[in-house]
Amino acid sequence: MEDDVPDAEPLNGDPIAPQWTPPTIDPTVATSARIYSYLLGGKDHFPADRAAAEKALEAMPVRDFARVNRAFLTRAVRHLAEIGLDQFLDIGVGLPAPGGTAETALSVRPDARIVGVDNDPIVLAHARAHGEEPAPSPATIVAGDLRRPAEILENPEVRGRLDFDRPVVVLLVAVMHFVIDEDDPYGAVRTLMDAVAPGSVLVLSQVTADLDPEGMRATAKAYARSSVKTAVRSGKEIAAFFDGLEPVDPGLVMLSQWRPDEQVLAGDDRIGMYGGVALKP
Repeated sequence: MEDDVPDAEPLNGDPIAPQWTPPTIDPTVATSARIYSYLLGGKDHFPADRAAAEKALEAMPVRDFARVNRAFLTRAVRHLAEIGLDQFLDIGVGLPAPGGTAETALSVRPDARIVGVDNDPIVLAHARAHGEEPAPSPATIVAGDLRRPAEILENPEVRGRLDFDRPVVVLLVAVMHFVIDEDDPYGAVRTLMDAVAPGSVLVLSQVTADLDPEGMRATAKAYARSSVKTAVRSGKEIAAFFDGLEPVDPGLVMLSQWRPDEQVLAGDDRIGMYGGVALKP
């Protein structure tokens, strides 16, 4: 790829900074992290990402999916921090946007320790460019892929930041639909939860075709045209990710139904995403 990286043209007019865009990035290929950034109103995306998002928007209101999913993450992290959990492993952390794991957990527990994991090089590059140096930060982001969970667990930065002898909150929020069946998604979740101590918690959300099969199929095709593979699962299939764990009330529900607050809007119950929180006994 040439040294001149095309600038993104985000909603606020502030392009992706070329000085921290890795030279290995192909800006013509959309990624899930940058698409999500665009849908949440973030600034870190290229034209290819916006084009993929707009194609998906023709099929379904995926911007509402992103908003409702982020609100679920915020509520879940806030609740868990309030009841005393202070270690968070957020896999598929993505690019910064309001209501993220670190922002929410630290607002409740300033002593919380957070590790974000992502397989998009631009996420790691962004973190390094905007890190709190030289002062150490309670949150760090490392490279990793959910399809290779053992590598995440063996990462010395992960092990150095989190104490696996104490409970860890494992967050797989809006990431499982990017792990297709051939990549053993259930085995990945099992590997992660087997590695954490009793009292740990799984937070997971995933799109479903239960409410709108035709629309979800069209959305999956739109993502596929951008090289982003997706797996749309039923509620029963999503519930299987929690096998062996104890559900936290209200269990696996549509995202807007998980401990709703004033941020839940009329119509959010029609967003086809399940979410749940469960405890490792």
